Amino acid sequence: MSERNIRVEPIDRRAVEDQEVEIVERKGIGHPDSICDGIAESVAGALAREYIDRVGKVLHFNTDETQLVAGEAAPAFGGGEVVDPIYVLIVGRATKHYEGQTIPTERIALTAAREYLESEIPQLEFGEDVVVDVKLGEGSGDLQEVFGEDEVQVPMANDTSFGVGHAPLSETEEIVLNAERRLNGEFAAENPYLGPDVKIMGKREGDTIDVTVAAAMVDEYVPDMDAYVDAVESVREYVAEVAADYTDREVNVHVNTADDVEQGSIYLTVTGTSAEQGDDGSVGRGNRANGLITPNRSMSMEATSGKNPVNHIGKIYNLLSTEIAEEVVGEVDGIRDLRVRLLSQIGRPIDRPHVADIHVVTEDGVELSDVEAEVTAIADERLATVTDVTRRVIEGDLTTF
Repeated sequence: MSERNIRVEPIDRRAVEDQEVEIVERKGIGHPDSICDGIAESVAGALAREYIDRVGKVLHFNTDETQLVAGEAAPAFGGGEVVDPIYVLIVGRATKHYEGQTIPTERIALTAAREYLESEIPQLEFGEDVVVDVKLGEGSGDLQEVFGEDEVQVPMANDTSFGVGHAPLSETEEIVLNAERRLNGEFAAENPYLGPDVKIMGKREGDTIDVTVAAAMVDEYVPDMDAYVDAVESVREYVAEVAADYTDREVNVHVNTADDVEQGSIYLTVTGTSAEQGDDGSVGRGNRANGLITPNRSMSMEATSGKNPVNHIGKIYNLLSTEIAEEVVGEVDGIRDLRVRLLSQIGRPIDRPHVADIHVVTEDGVELSDVEAEVTAIADERLATVTDVTRRVIEGDLTTF
């Protein structure tokens, strides 16, 4: 029996793949919500590294309330303009004074935001197309105490909260996740007319998968309506090719279904993101820690991006539960579907959750007793080394959205 209160039990033997209807969504890196996630996480990483450089440890902070207010733009074939800039407000808490040192948290945040936007959404001219403001207050005294001192080997949980993870990904989840990543990777590199605001919704009914793509096109690289229609079709064909890598089911791909080409109403943008024209954003409203929005699965409503990686459970347990699920499925034979829920209790060491609840769907002919010991051992080991998640987040090795 583990000392970490790990429970392994069976659930309805219908895995997600057995359900008649499945819905999966991913908001691409240029979506307003994802922009907030990306900026918040970039600022969090920059603050953590700066604290380590200056004082030798990560101090109390969080930037997970970052908001985006949409601007206004006038796109046009061949290139339009941003009329009113997008406004981003980085909101949170940060330690600004420590043992006689003053730490320039606002400057650190602005630099991190600028570098992130220049890297991920290059069409946005920082300071012109997008204006970034920072409002970081000091941390709550009681939470700073919970945060811990140098002699504490395992940090104490900052909150009573939970994280959720699952594995393996279904075929629909694989398609949605990888189609967006590959569109914003290799496809966009060769086809600059595709902006980073790519949202994908997958729906499976029985053995038929429909993939609906909203793809912001960059007007500078689209000279006329014919070019736009061709661009939309190229995206459709590419997503269909990606889908074929993950399923043998019938897949139908639809792109920019709100377009009315005859009326000239199309998804054309100046900057490649809907944030330029009326679409606001907020941290935590988009993808979960595994990069997907999955209503067929258990999910946490916690915002993962921007939280402190040392003891903020909304970050650590969502990342860790996902990794536990992936490791168990990768190493233990006979598991079709698996869900991990980790619950913390404020002030309790993060390696000892209030409960680690693991639900398993086994293959036909495999009993829970056949796999329970292996599942428990993996979960126990990952919880024992939970601080490794903190290190990898700070180093930028883990994604949060």
